[in-house]
Amino acid sequence: MGERVGFIGLGAIGTPIAKHVVRAFEAVVWNRTREKAEAFARDHGVTFAASPAELVGRCDVVMTCLPTSREVRQVIEAAGDAWRQDQLLIDATSGDPAGSRATAAWLAERGVGFVDAPVSGGTAGAEQGTLTVMLGGEDRWVERARRYVAPFARKVEHVGPVGAGHALKAINNALLALNIVAAGEGLAALVKLGVPARRAVDVLNASSGRSNVTEHLIPERVLTGTWPRTFSLALLDKDVGVALDVLADTGVGSEVYAAVKRALEAARARLDAQADHVETIKVIEERAGVRIRL
Repeated sequence: MGERVGFIGLGAIGTPIAKHVVRAFEAVVWNRTREKAEAFARDHGVTFAASPAELVGRCDVVMTCLPTSREVRQVIEAAGDAWRQDQLLIDATSGDPAGSRATAAWLAERGVGFVDAPVSGGTAGAEQGTLTVMLGGEDRWVERARRYVAPFARKVEHVGPVGAGHALKAINNALLALNIVAAGEGLAALVKLGVPARRAVDVLNASSGRSNVTEHLIPERVLTGTWPRTFSLALLDKDVGVALDVLADTGVGSEVYAAVKRALEAARARLDAQADHVETIKVIEERAGVRIRL
């Protein structure tokens, strides 16, 4: 049967990731909302644990997909003495490098390996099993981790030591945020000048200013006015904050990332707590007095 995998965190992206994991391995799930774990276990023919300690005690490999590194640390400490030599924790949370290093050190004292394994590709990529996974950690633990992330990944890269995966993911998401703000502001200006939004987007996507935001997010969400909620603005704001910490810790200054952080904070102040990250453009529209639509 092989090693048993425990999966912790059945949120918006954790659930589709977990679906791939439980199809590939004998698995146990746990979630802070017990009802979610029970429903997932029932629907997918796996078992659920009543506590993190129970899950850790029953599994050889543990995967976490939680909002921040703080929750990851809380969960692993809650498992306490259930951790044992040669277990491995694979953390798919969009966490922070310093938190990851501290968690890795805590686990290493117990003979447990740690690999940070944040993902990119959104809920659609998670559903399709085509995520990009950025692995940070020691070679021996990373090589072991590859097998367990493969079911939900199209691209898996070992990017550096512990924390490197989370650092790269934070920078990636900061660039996503930058593109949302920059594209939203630019399109608002163009529409006010009389350029049809669709025509502007089509030209941008045939030119050097194109990005995933202009190629996919704006056409599918902004131009159509559908605004699906797949990844929260609050979490993107958190990731940009992590990116700023990465820059500060490495002595690399940035006025651009700081400006993007301020823009996200302003958007959060205007929108509800569950707002999607792309809804930042709603605030740009409001401020400009224009609608970017077909």
